[in-house]
Amino acid sequence: MFVRAYLRASTQEQNAERARQSLIEFATSHNLVIAKFYVENESGAKLDRPKLNELLDDCQQGDILLIEDIDRLSRLNGADWETLRNLIKSKQIRIVALNVSTTHNQANAGNDEITNRILSAVNDMLIEILASVARRDYEQRRLRQKQGIELAKAKGVYKGKQPNTKRYTAILAMLDSGATYQKIIDTLQVGTATIKNAKKWREGDA
Repeated sequence: MFVRAYLRASTQEQNAERARQSLIEFATSHNLVIAKFYVENESGAKLDRPKLNELLDDCQQGDILLIEDIDRLSRLNGADWETLRNLIKSKQIRIVALNVSTTHNQANAGNDEITNRILSAVNDMLIEILASVARRDYEQRRLRQKQGIELAKAKGVYKGKQPNTKRYTAILAMLDSGATYQKIIDTLQVGTATIKNAKKWREGDA
């Protein structure tokens, strides 16, 4: 049985490090060792995510998928969520989410079979509910954002998304020192698109 930790690369480095540390502390408190971290740069609203796919391919029967928040998996439309859920069930992967306390029992499956089945049923129900809530919240945030942009455009004050100059400067410094894209991604927890945007920013195109 392996513990595989899945987390989202944050646009703020301190948030990504905080999430990683939270997962490590949880694992340590349950006498578990995290076999591998899978740090995702893709949106949680997409099913086709490179690191999630890698994690699912690596998982063996009974492995633990450790996440900080259930919405790291569940901000999907109904059909995509069902596809992901069925794949997880087919491999008997145990989801342990730090924000869903009942799933913590899955971290140490030392209970008898009947108790485990009851806990599994309860967890499945809670995860379904929280998945629906996460998707609804995501869609509502997107709608409010769209409405805010439209209002700003109507008032003539919309400036578009502003570049993160501090992050871009760090990326460019690493590029200038000869660092590879993968080294920058691993160090700064950014995606390939952000690196390309940093280069465009320096050239005056962004």
